[in-house]
Amino acid sequence: MDFTQRMLARLTLRSQLSDMPGERFEQLIHHLLSLLHPDFVAVRTHGNLGDMGADGLLLWERELWACYSPQTENISKIKEKFRSDLDKALEKRPGSFDTFRFAINDLKGVHPELSILMSEAQDKLRPRQVLSYGWHHLWADVMRLDQLAAEDLLGCPLPIQDKTYGIGLTDLEALLARLGDQRQTAEPLAAIPDVNKYKLEWNRLTGDVRGALMQGIKHSHLVEEYYAGLAAPDEGDQVARGFRVYYDRTRDRTDDQEKLWSALQEYILGNANPSLSSMYCAWIVIAHFFQRCDVFDVPPDGWVPNMADRSSS
Repeated sequence: MDFTQRMLARLTLRSQLSDMPGERFEQLIHHLLSLLHPDFVAVRTHGNLGDMGADGLLLWERELWACYSPQTENISKIKEKFRSDLDKALEKRPGSFDTFRFAINDLKGVHPELSILMSEAQDKLRPRQVLSYGWHHLWADVMRLDQLAAEDLLGCPLPIQDKTYGIGLTDLEALLARLGDQRQTAEPLAAIPDVNKYKLEWNRLTGDVRGALMQGIKHSHLVEEYYAGLAAPDEGDQVARGFRVYYDRTRDRTDDQEKLWSALQEYILGNANPSLSSMYCAWIVIAHFFQRCDVFDVPPDGWVPNMADRSSS
């Protein structure tokens, strides 16, 4: 997949996972593993037998899979399911697996209590292995798919052609109006510093994130035109303040630039399934706030990237 397809696939997958129930998540994992592994066996429940401690099996690698979709803060239920699946597997499939792998639908990672349970299970299973399968593993496997397979998995087209030339102010209006409605109240923030031409390098914005930002910058003037045409002259500043508050709160949780970029996109677009056009509009809005220096850090005065920094960006 090319750059645009990757970014749309990533945004679509994150949007789907954000509120995906357990049964649907299990179906997604089954579908993905079936596309990637000819030896994958999707296990269904049957009467009193249940699933015998496995949601799926990789026969050649002797790997047993279990799926979890913790859309609740009740960690005790998650721990109970983990123990139950593992105990069933050891009782009913003792000689059929070398690895117990659980897929978890949590974009933030594994709950700390569950991580302790994993360590205890690893000691119990040795020399067998206990492995988790989270967002980064899932995304890496989706990237192994060709375009048709990825579209089949995500249930949406991933267009190849570049459509940024078709984005206009009317495409942005609904999105910017939504931002105005959901803006967080914020006290006036410190004065915004002047944009620095080395801001990309200072924040080490590389790869697809850098590419998306550069695409957005080409059309960021449309956001200025939108706010200039409003009857409320301070609307743009008020939205920017709320955007900065959201960015700062997100930054407190992670300094990973890809995670920050994803969080900003999701803040703008909400939970609706994204389209190519809406994704481009989100890039334009982020680029506008980037150029205003509401998001991402500003380099210290006098900072200049060395040649190593430039060659890696």
